[in-house]
Amino acid sequence: MADYQKIDTYLQNNLDKSIAELSKLVAQPSVGAQNLGLKECAALVGEMLRARGFKVEIMDTEGAPVVFAERKGRSDKTLLIYNHYDVQPPEPLELWESPPFEPSLRNGKLYGRGVSDDKGHITSRLFAIDSLLDSGGELPCNIKFIIEGEEETSSVHLYDYILKNKDRLKADACMWEFGGVDYRDVPMQYLGLRGICYVELSVETAGTDVHSGLGGSIFPNAAWRLVWALSSLKGQDEKIRIPGFYDGIQPPSARDRELMSALPEVADEYKSMYGVKNFIKGLTGGLDLRIEEVFTPTCTICGLTSGYQGPGSKTVLPARASAKVDFRLVIGQEPADIRKKLRAYLDAQGFSDVQITDLGGDAAARTDPDHPFIQLVARTAQEVYEMPMQLVPMIGGSGPSHPFVHDLGLPVATGGIGHPDTRAHAPNENVRIDLYLKHARHMARIITEFAS
Repeated sequence: MADYQKIDTYLQNNLDKSIAELSKLVAQPSVGAQNLGLKECAALVGEMLRARGFKVEIMDTEGAPVVFAERKGRSDKTLLIYNHYDVQPPEPLELWESPPFEPSLRNGKLYGRGVSDDKGHITSRLFAIDSLLDSGGELPCNIKFIIEGEEETSSVHLYDYILKNKDRLKADACMWEFGGVDYRDVPMQYLGLRGICYVELSVETAGTDVHSGLGGSIFPNAAWRLVWALSSLKGQDEKIRIPGFYDGIQPPSARDRELMSALPEVADEYKSMYGVKNFIKGLTGGLDLRIEEVFTPTCTICGLTSGYQGPGSKTVLPARASAKVDFRLVIGQEPADIRKKLRAYLDAQGFSDVQITDLGGDAAARTDPDHPFIQLVARTAQEVYEMPMQLVPMIGGSGPSHPFVHDLGLPVATGGIGHPDTRAHAPNENVRIDLYLKHARHMARIITEFAS
């Protein structure tokens, strides 16, 4: 058995050193959407792993490099850890209280772009490994890292990488890239991610914008074409009209409903946090709201672009219009199938001129809440957080977990440094130092207990 008191003492005494390492990683920009600093950040992550005695390979893809690392341990058991080093764009810059790539420590939090999503998860796990090496001189079990640089841009090349490297990635279980506590500071175990099909719809009706007085009565308007196409996708009853869209989806099980019913009420929190006055579909709260939030597929217009949108007026008939649309998918739906059905539906509705550009996608995936590895992660959290970890069958967000669950055949568990005000993807992204330390303590226990 590990000496957890010795491990915890090491972590407490070396916390500042680990935060400094995290700050160095955050100071290296790695903005996926802008292809900024990705290779440099991959190289830095590789250096950090080599410093812990890992054998590291930085493998090129058609996009950002994938960092693969492994180190043998006492046990034959192998834990695969998935993270990503790419971050969201920092804009709008004027809303940051300190520069996004100049980490700032204040009021018990470290601020900077990517500090929580996902660089803090990388270094806190390396910190846990440091404590185990200090305590025992070697790792309790084999550990492999796969750290990619395209998670924030839909992990476009990760699936092919996994299929080509299935033998290299063989493991017994996987720790996912995120996790954290809810507003009560209760640690949460998220057991599944919805899938996503992200597309851009675009239409072009002329070679150039036209004076609206000239063309308004006689030329097709790209903005109207797109608005009509978008309005055909979903009715005011919130039902998605694409034929076959709901075919084959799996409803929540009795076990799902049991776990969801144990979660706290979120209606008032959501209204306060996001400023919404009501929910759609007549939902008011309770179990129905929580089930609908994660077990129902969606069609969301994420952005619209056309014509003139500056100050004052400009009488113009737009020649081009585009919209970003995401479909959140549940178990039983596949992104490629949804794109195929979307194309067929638009054609049938007379919108064959609306082009579809694939911007990436993942199928939904989940792990059995009663899997022994999930129970191990939940059990080891209790000593660190001084309360039971709460199991959540599915969350509304998406990520590339499907190949880990279905192609590598791994149970996937979450745990991490997130908290409700971590502001990932927003200005003033931050991590609480106390949660950073707790995750390192938790990871040390997960690795130790998993080895036995």
